[in-house]
Amino acid sequence: MSKLILWDIDGTLVNAGQVAADVFDDAIETVTGRRPINRVRMSGKTDPQIALEYLEMSGVDNAEALLPTVMDLLAQNLAERSHLIQEQGHVLPGVIDALDALDEQFEVEQTLLTGNIQPNAWVKLAAFDLAKRFDYSVGAFGSDHIDRRKLVPIALERNLRVRNAAYKSSDVWIIGDSPNDYACAVAGGVRCVLVATGRSTIDELAELAPDLVLSDLSDLASLLGVLQ
Repeated sequence: MSKLILWDIDGTLVNAGQVAADVFDDAIETVTGRRPINRVRMSGKTDPQIALEYLEMSGVDNAEALLPTVMDLLAQNLAERSHLIQEQGHVLPGVIDALDALDEQFEVEQTLLTGNIQPNAWVKLAAFDLAKRFDYSVGAFGSDHIDRRKLVPIALERNLRVRNAAYKSSDVWIIGDSPNDYACAVAGGVRCVLVATGRSTIDELAELAPDLVLSDLSDLASLLGVLQ
């Protein structure tokens, strides 16, 4: 039976460096005239959710109306700074080997389930020559829904419509690094692997009791074993 692997990006595949947070500050400042004085906790959230929290923190009355403008600025700013992602960021341990091994050992579709809006997902992964590893046409992104917990059905519908591929829930896996990744898997009724390469510790992730918790993706034997 084929498997659908839904990869998170930030903290799971790559660390995009400080620029990933700076573009939010710049976009919010452009729209509101005020630079955020505090940082929103971003891990596992969608870009629109993060931006809306920043706008509400800034005290604007029409936060939802301003959201599309912020998203446009966010995409523009990140694309212009892709070189900074290369300079500041890095691919996380074990990622390349894991992607290769999944392709070699399973009948698998590897795509994305990420809080990033689609253009930002491309920019972050292209900075490390990873964008070509995933089929964007069947993934799900923050640009599809502000609530990450709604993204699994979107990915499944796209796979059915674009690839004529229907998956049992036991053959769909989210690989992420945060409690929000786990909550998304639970809401979508699918399996979950969590890696402690983001902001959450391995103990914090283990408390959630996903199918597997890893310190990083270098533990390839455990990853392949649970997918069996």
